Amino acid sequence: MALRIYNTLTRRTEEFTPLEPGMVSMYVCGPTVYASAHIGHAMSSLVFDVARRYLEYRGYDVRHAMNYTDVDDKIIQAASGEGSDPTSLAEHYIEEYAQHLQELNVLPATVYPRATQEIDNIIEMVARMLEQGAAYVAEGDVYYRVERDEDYGKLSGRKLEDMHAGARIEVDDRKEHPMDFAVWKAAKPGEPAWESPWGPGRPGWHIECSAMVFAHLGEQIDIHGGGNDLIFPHHENEIAQSESLSGKPFAQVWMHNGMMQLSGEKMSKSLGNLITIREFLEKHSADALRMMVLNTSYRHPLTYSDEVVEQAERALDRLRSGLRPALPGAAGAAAEALAALQARAEAAQPAFVAAMDDDFNSAAALAVLFDLVRQINLARDAGATDAELEPAQAVLLELSGVLGLRLKDAEREPEAAALHALVDELAGELDGQTELAAVLQAARSEQSGAALMVRLLELRKGIREQKLWALSDKMRDRLAEQGILVEDSAGGSSWRWG
Repeated sequence: MALRIYNTLTRRTEEFTPLEPGMVSMYVCGPTVYASAHIGHAMSSLVFDVARRYLEYRGYDVRHAMNYTDVDDKIIQAASGEGSDPTSLAEHYIEEYAQHLQELNVLPATVYPRATQEIDNIIEMVARMLEQGAAYVAEGDVYYRVERDEDYGKLSGRKLEDMHAGARIEVDDRKEHPMDFAVWKAAKPGEPAWESPWGPGRPGWHIECSAMVFAHLGEQIDIHGGGNDLIFPHHENEIAQSESLSGKPFAQVWMHNGMMQLSGEKMSKSLGNLITIREFLEKHSADALRMMVLNTSYRHPLTYSDEVVEQAERALDRLRSGLRPALPGAAGAAAEALAALQARAEAAQPAFVAAMDDDFNSAAALAVLFDLVRQINLARDAGATDAELEPAQAVLLELSGVLGLRLKDAEREPEAAALHALVDELAGELDGQTELAAVLQAARSEQSGAALMVRLLELRKGIREQKLWALSDKMRDRLAEQGILVEDSAGGSSWRWG
């Protein structure tokens, strides 16, 4: 089965064939850096990180560019409000966002171009548009003539005659048409500016992305991505100016993620209804945010709430449960249980690929992983050893890694000192129970928290065999106080973080 991706431009899910066999060029619009990024920005980065990871898993060599808009009206206004320098302000938030990407386990892009680093390319592109008659000068500003583009509006599905001024479009009597957009802005006093043939100024918002794509990926690319709030006017204008210069289709596939919503509205800095990435990570794991994104179609809106976060954390716990070791004293599962485990493990990879080939259907891919975890846990309860569980667990780790989840890295050791204190408490309760003395002694000699938990579960099994139910419950409650949940089954007891 071939990979199929929904293309905003054609409004169809299409089979993906890269321009160059084995290679994929992908450009994703990054943040405008004038304030701390929120989890809506993180959502977009996570969506395209998963897409890139899967493309690489399918054998493609991906050249991935994500830009920073580091000169913009909002940056200038924010710096003015703080009494700081726009360049320093932008640099601060670029460094902050780069750190967040590491924390979120987003693979580094091949290149991170910035608007201020593309000035020469932008000036050259604007000059070419003027030579072609696709742009005109108006008192130091340079505008693109939208009426020169017969296909203008093809991405958003809008007709030029029906359009109204959108985001970042100002009404200006100097324009030949109200929808003409600036590719170069004349400098205002105190603003960052660069010399150009039309006087000092700075790039318009849309031209910077075209310049970055041309410079780092070429005049044609395979995938152009970003939030669906960028479809118009930003991506529409990118297409118009890029194709007027190259005479070629700009991007084969336009991928757009849905918006993160809070209280039914798009999360945005301007509305002030946002949760910063830092605020989220102070309370929750990075994988919880990734799981929220994975649990739904990337093209759909994602509503943020405490309940949604809790659901994501529970889903992560379910996946991690598949990595638990065998039960203490496991002697091996029956042939029927092992055959069922092997069959599920062998079926997981093709089922996972089939899901992801369907427009990166991560929710369906997760369902495959949950089915695999269920079979692993059934085999463990049936007495499977670590060696018998390991092949299926390796598949789980491989496929969850394609989604960028860090199930193994997320495991943490129980605190050995607290568990030793529990062992001492139990020893006092078990005075005279000589049949459990050897287990108690073994527990006292263990130094790692994970090894101690194995001994404690062994001890609890002996306590239950002696029908010391109150002590068994007390042991479970003491562990729960440390965030460790003990789960009993027909095959024995296991533990997980609660």
